[in-house]
Amino acid sequence: MTLSIAADIGGTFTDFVILNHESNEIGTFKVFTTYPDPAEGLLSGLDRAVAEHQCDHADIAFFAHGSTVGTNSLVELKGSRCGLITTRGFRDLLEIRRQKRPHLYDLQVDKPRPLIPRPLRKEVNERMRFDGSVETPLATEEVLRVAAELQGAGVEAVAIVYLHSYANADHEERTERLLAQAAPQLDTYTSTEVVPQFREFERLSTTVVNAYVGPVIRRYLRHLQRRLEQRGCASPPLVMKSDGGITTPAEASRAAVTTVGSGPAGGVRGAQLAAEQAGGEGDFVTFDMGGTSTDVSLIAGGRPLTTDESQVGGWPMKVRAIDIHSIGAGGGSVAWIDPGGLLQVGPESAGSSPGPACYGRGGTRPTITDANVVLGRLDSLLGGEFRLDRGLATDALAVGVGQPLGVSAEEASRGVL
Repeated sequence: MTLSIAADIGGTFTDFVILNHESNEIGTFKVFTTYPDPAEGLLSGLDRAVAEHQCDHADIAFFAHGSTVGTNSLVELKGSRCGLITTRGFRDLLEIRRQKRPHLYDLQVDKPRPLIPRPLRKEVNERMRFDGSVETPLATEEVLRVAAELQGAGVEAVAIVYLHSYANADHEERTERLLAQAAPQLDTYTSTEVVPQFREFERLSTTVVNAYVGPVIRRYLRHLQRRLEQRGCASPPLVMKSDGGITTPAEASRAAVTTVGSGPAGGVRGAQLAAEQAGGEGDFVTFDMGGTSTDVSLIAGGRPLTTDESQVGGWPMKVRAIDIHSIGAGGGSVAWIDPGGLLQVGPESAGSSPGPACYGRGGTRPTITDANVVLGRLDSLLGGEFRLDRGLATDALAVGVGQPLGVSAEEASRGVL
C-alpha cells in the first residue's frame, strides 16, 4: 500500500488530505497546530494517517505541505540575525525605500522596522554601471573586513546586494566566494540568485527578506526531515510555494522568500480544482477562511491571477505569486471593545493555544467561533471529533462584549458576526 499526503499548517489547524493508491480513496482530517514547533502537529497527523490506513511511514510515497513558518517569522519579526553588504552610498536604502507613505494623508504613519539594523549594514567600494560595465572594481580587502565585523557581531546570514548587479553578477559572486572562505558558517544570499531584476529597492527588500527567513526555514525543514527519517519515511518534505507549485527542502531553504504565503496559495489551487470538478467555467472568486485570516483570490479564465510583487509585513517581495488578498478575520479572530466603546473584531487571533473560549483549552476572550457556537450555528469541529462548549462561549461573549455594550450574549454574538 502507498499513500500520497498533502498538509497545510495554518494558524489554528493543520489540515491533511490522504490519497490511498490501492483503493483510490481520498480522506481528510484536521489536527491542532502546535506551538512553538509546528512540526509536532504535522508529525502527529502523519502518524494518524498511517495508523488509519494500517501501513508504515515507509509507505508514504509523496508528501508535500504548505507552511506558515516563513510568513510568521517575517510578520512576528522572529527571523534570523542577518547583515547586509552593499555598494558604498546605499547603506540606508532599506529605510529610504521609495519615499512613499503607506497612508498618504497620515502624517504620523510608521514605516516597518528595518529587518537589518543599521550597524549590521556594511558598505564596500564597488560599482557596476547599468550596462554591466565596471565603474569601480570590487575592494576585496573591504569585503574581508566587513565579513569579520559581521561575524563578530553574531550574524547568521548575510544578504549581498550591489548596484546594477542584475546586469553583471561578478562582484556579488566574488563577494560570496570571499565570505565562504573567510566566514564559512554564515549563510549568504546574493540578489542575483534571489531576484536578478532591476528596481533597486525591491531587489534589496526581496533579498533581505530571503536572508531573514532563510535560516529559519532551513532549520525547520532539517528538523522535520530528521524526524521523518526516524519514522522510516523516505519521502522528502516537499514545500508549497507562493505561486502554487512545490519545491524541494534544499531549494526552499535557498529561496525561502518563495515559500512566504504558501498556505493560501494551496487554498486557491484547491478551490480551482473544486470548481473544475463542479463544472464551473470562466471567472470566479475563491474564499478561504481559516482560524486567523480570510484569503480571497480571483480565478480568471480558469487560471489564478498572479503577481510579480507582493508584500508581507510591509516588505515588498519581487517573486511570482498567486494574487491573494488577506484580511485579519478568521474563526479565531478576537472580538473587543475599543476605547471609544465600539465593537471591533480582529485582526488578533486566539490561534489554537489557547484558542476560542469554546475550545475549553483556557481561552477566555470571545471570538467569531464562539459567536457561532452561542447562536447554535456550530457545535463541533474536526468532523464531530471535537465538541465545543456553549457555556464557555456564552460566558466569553457576555463578559467581553455583552456587558460593556449592555446587551445579551446572543445580541453580542450577532454583532460580532
